[in-house]
Amino acid sequence: MSFFQPITRFFYFMAILLLSLALPIASRGGEPIRIVAFGDSLTAGLGLSADDAFPAKLETALREKGMDVAITNAGVSGDTTTGGLARLDWTLGGPVDGVILELGANDALRGIDPAIARAALDEITTRLKAREISILLTGMLAPPNMGPEYGAEFNAIYPELSQAHNILLYPFFLDGVAGSPRLNQPDGLHPTAEGIDMIVARILPSVEKLIAEIEAQR
Repeated sequence: MSFFQPITRFFYFMAILLLSLALPIASRGGEPIRIVAFGDSLTAGLGLSADDAFPAKLETALREKGMDVAITNAGVSGDTTTGGLARLDWTLGGPVDGVILELGANDALRGIDPAIARAALDEITTRLKAREISILLTGMLAPPNMGPEYGAEFNAIYPELSQAHNILLYPFFLDGVAGSPRLNQPDGLHPTAEGIDMIVARILPSVEKLIAEIEAQR
């Protein structure tokens, strides 16, 4: 055996190892991680181009970090938690690895009984878990004009459901954006493209935890 053969073989295996470590995390399974952003107009991207909507910008941010992830925009403007529950099964009819669940803003704006919103979100979560779909629940806060009693009952829905179902929680979807004229459209409710950038930057670590959870289950 030539003296150089073991050395050549060593460098060959080292090159293979380094190449495998450089591959995007999700591509090692052969398929991209499939995440559905399931929500209302905040997810749908009301008033924005498709490329500026939350799911598209989040997918871009994740791919820039080397993650092979495909995010489907399943946002419906005006949707409530009850509306989301009604369309859940047919919306998520295909293969899904994870869901970013963003619902409740319209319930709060309309003053819908928090018990109704809680029951709907609880059922959505139960159905997703039955399909072994990982969940990132994004919280919402009731507008101050709804009063402290309503706010306390509504705002408690998300952390309590997260704990009860042992799922990931991002406490407030509009964190850093709500109330900012610069980051919201003229209606004061829907983020601008810059506002979406802020949401993506802040929620990204939580989405990475969701992806890690999906990878661990594969």
